[in-house]
Amino acid sequence: MIVPISVLAELLQALPQLRAQIYFKSSMTALSHAMEDLVLAGSDEPLVIASFQRERFYRQEAHRYLRIAERSSQVYVLAAPETEFKNSSECHENVAFAPEDGLSQEWHLVVVGQEYSTCLICQEKIVPIENQESGGPLLMDQARRFEGIWTFDRDVCCKAATLLLDRIVKYRPELAEKIETARTTYKLLKAPKKPRKSANPKSAQPDKKLGKIPKIPNPKLSDAFAERLVTYLQAGQHKLLKAYASIAAQERKERLINFITTAMRQSLNPQEIVEVAVQELGTALSASRCLIYRCKATDAAVKIDREFSRPVTCSLLHQTWPLQENQIFRGAVTNQERVYIQDTAKHPLTVNTEFLQSIVNEWQIVSWLMVPVLYQGRVLGMVEMHQCRSTLAWEEDELALVEAIATQLGAALIQAETYAHLEELNQQLEALDRTRSNLIAITGHELRTPLSTIQVCLESLNSEPDMPAELRQIMLETALGDADRMRKLVQDFLTLSHLESGRIEWNVESLTLQECVDLALSSVRARGYDRQLPEIIAEVSAELPLVQADGEWLVEVLSKLLDNACKFTEPQGSVTVRAQCNGSRMVEVLVADTGRGIEPNSLKVVFDRFYQEEGALRRSAGGTGLGLAICKQIVAGWGGNIWVDSPGKDRGSEFHFTIPIV
Repeated sequence: MIVPISVLAELLQALPQLRAQIYFKSSMTALSHAMEDLVLAGSDEPLVIASFQRERFYRQEAHRYLRIAERSSQVYVLAAPETEFKNSSECHENVAFAPEDGLSQEWHLVVVGQEYSTCLICQEKIVPIENQESGGPLLMDQARRFEGIWTFDRDVCCKAATLLLDRIVKYRPELAEKIETARTTYKLLKAPKKPRKSANPKSAQPDKKLGKIPKIPNPKLSDAFAERLVTYLQAGQHKLLKAYASIAAQERKERLINFITTAMRQSLNPQEIVEVAVQELGTALSASRCLIYRCKATDAAVKIDREFSRPVTCSLLHQTWPLQENQIFRGAVTNQERVYIQDTAKHPLTVNTEFLQSIVNEWQIVSWLMVPVLYQGRVLGMVEMHQCRSTLAWEEDELALVEAIATQLGAALIQAETYAHLEELNQQLEALDRTRSNLIAITGHELRTPLSTIQVCLESLNSEPDMPAELRQIMLETALGDADRMRKLVQDFLTLSHLESGRIEWNVESLTLQECVDLALSSVRARGYDRQLPEIIAEVSAELPLVQADGEWLVEVLSKLLDNACKFTEPQGSVTVRAQCNGSRMVEVLVADTGRGIEPNSLKVVFDRFYQEEGALRRSAGGTGLGLAICKQIVAGWGGNIWVDSPGKDRGSEFHFTIPIV
């Protein structure tokens, strides 16, 4: 049989003048032991009814009830069975009730004797789980709270005993005769008296202060020490609860810091780090809006790209947020510490500053917090928190939490930046290593070959004084040709070095593009080739606007692109030069050929130093692989762009570059 209604509720309904109080478990344990000791120390044979929530709680006190059972035959113990507890009448009357019964949430002890009576009727106050997760006190066993009545008033004790005996009869009908004897012996059938004004006013209207204990009407049972003990225990438990709340807040803070720190350190992407921090911090502090943005102390404004906001709060995402006009930002950056305004409607800074007042009104900011993200005194960003509907102040530990997160965020951002710089350095080192390897290959091929030829020619001329004049002329021309080839190689090295180091002085002037194209074509045609050149078609209008560039370097770019086009195009093919305005204050020049073409995966690397499509040592055409790298540096020098398109191998290629219009 399951009885869901509470005994405490029945008692309060029957005696409406009673008022329940809050007790901690440790206080109730002390009261119960005092009541049990009263039975053990006396000579009376009282009625004792003890209701435990669980069998294991009874097991802790079983030895005391065995001793009490030796002094009285009217001892009843109720508990929810867990192992061996069951209905029995061995030493005292055991009453087992189902764990689902309402008694499983209650703690009762009633003692009714011939000369005295006392009772403790309480129900446990269950703290919801969600309260614990949101930072409520850590409910340790001794801090469990109960609501109920403790009194020496005989009328109340008799009524409580009657209610419990009624329950026992329902669970164990076979005890009806014994229970009827108890009702008669201890006069429980007598109707309860109305509360007397002079008897015990505090039992009818208990003091609401925590731990205040009603006085015992019987002078023999008045024990100031017991009252002081219970009061001390109540006050001690109240202090413990406050300590548990403080510990819980500190634990929550450290857990949040550890969580955010771990999440941030798992990523080396600054954007991901900021995203984790802004979401977790905004949620933890129940802020209306949380912003975290990267900035420097001198930035005039910043675009908000990471934000936490409540559904009812207007979003600042993608807005341009002014900084230098904001005195709160300047104060946080200058002093390198947090600035917190609890109520913007009353703070003199926001009230007396027109700019801040407009920001507050537009974005409904009621409370405003700014904490700079620093690393070794350098400002890396800002953590900004807004409350838009409440002036409820953030606690000091919450403000300290934001500062701790800002500190961790600064370290994480520096770590991410360091990693990015390290990756960039590694890429540069890899590029340098490739350059070194290519330089060795080019030097070995482009320098050693002509040097060997020059050496052979000179040795032949030196050892053969009677060499025919025609052969001598051939030897000299060969040596001179290879010497010129070496000169050009060295010249390309020096030119690229000067361009990359920025040591070139640009002589910018207004030029006619057609003249520059004609000069480049003359240079290409005048250059000695060992085979016939392909057809070169120039389609450059004299009506094009003047361009602004260094004429010498512009001719150099055209010459190198034309030279490349002729080198990789068969005599039966063609090379075309075109120019047109591309609508962006630039003239676009095109050098197209019908030659070898470029593979799609090589289009992005053709402008790298020493790039050779066939490899440094396996190519069929001469050259150092520096020509296109030099062109890229020259075009960038006057603010233009250069790129290449090619349908694929043996389908020709098109090199484009732009020149500013005067």
